[in-house]
Amino acid sequence: MIRIGPYELRNAVLLAPMAGVTDAPFRAAAMRLGAGLAVAEMAAGKEVLNGRHLARLAGENAGGGPFAVQLAGSDPVLMARAARVALANGAQVVDINMGCPAKLVTGKLSGAALMREPALARRIVEAVVAVAGQAPVTLKMRLGWDDAQRNATDIALMAADAGVSMIAVHGRTRQRFYHGRADWAAVGDVVRALRAAGHAIPVIVNGDIVDAATARTALARSGADGVMIGRAATGRPWLPGEIAEALAPGSGIAPLPFARQAWELARLHAAMTDFHGERAGVRRARKHLKAALAHWRAAGAVPVEQAERLREIFLRAEEAGRVRAALLALAEGRRDAA
Repeated sequence: MIRIGPYELRNAVLLAPMAGVTDAPFRAAAMRLGAGLAVAEMAAGKEVLNGRHLARLAGENAGGGPFAVQLAGSDPVLMARAARVALANGAQVVDINMGCPAKLVTGKLSGAALMREPALARRIVEAVVAVAGQAPVTLKMRLGWDDAQRNATDIALMAADAGVSMIAVHGRTRQRFYHGRADWAAVGDVVRALRAAGHAIPVIVNGDIVDAATARTALARSGADGVMIGRAATGRPWLPGEIAEALAPGSGIAPLPFARQAWELARLHAAMTDFHGERAGVRRARKHLKAALAHWRAAGAVPVEQAERLREIFLRAEEAGRVRAALLALAEGRRDAA
């Protein structure tokens, strides 16, 4: 089992923080369906301090597991203040973002750009750990900024020395964004360096893990303690739980049949419109419906003609009721699903 400070996770399959994806309703669904941990979408430190992001972070994970919030920023003082505010508003774990490759983030010397500035990265980690007290601080990063500066091992050792409780490593540099294949073996260099230095904190491998087979291979090549599922979980909040069950029977959920998947998406859609309001919720849910429909088509669960009709409803309908009616018809096996 993976332990983060005082918290023991129920399994070793975590849901990555993803902007626009891991909001409170999606985290709750993922936890209810068997994820070991679901980390809230990235929040800029400034947004947390001015209160703009707190409502979006609200809602503890259903089904157990600590409420983990990810913060991004480049100012150690501001990041420490944001961590204090997040913890005062229900967060139980603070994750520091040193992995986001987006230009909007790295252009402000945040996210993966901090890997180019090890001294600044150290000050941020030390500042956040200092204010967190007994609450664990974790770190998500990449292998480095580019192939000429693959310094994940150095950053990991620094963070462990400073007191972080867990490190997740995406097996690409920032400059590779999501192109090419994740280098799980390189994550193993981080694991070995930490163990050689006497650090027993868990290391999580991330990148290109889409099913039980890739999870097993990533664990074997990296020697990591667990896996983190990112983009593959979009539209499939049950995926981390299914992978956990495959890796360790009894720790997650068995593969969900198609009808149950459609029902779970209808439930998620309702939760998102309740949380965000109908207009915003319907639009935010579209990425999940689009991804789910693509998987269903690939699996042959939905015929091509029906998929085209569903796509029109899922991606264009503004009325939440119309979308949910189509999902429930799918769940019930009715031919009028679209």
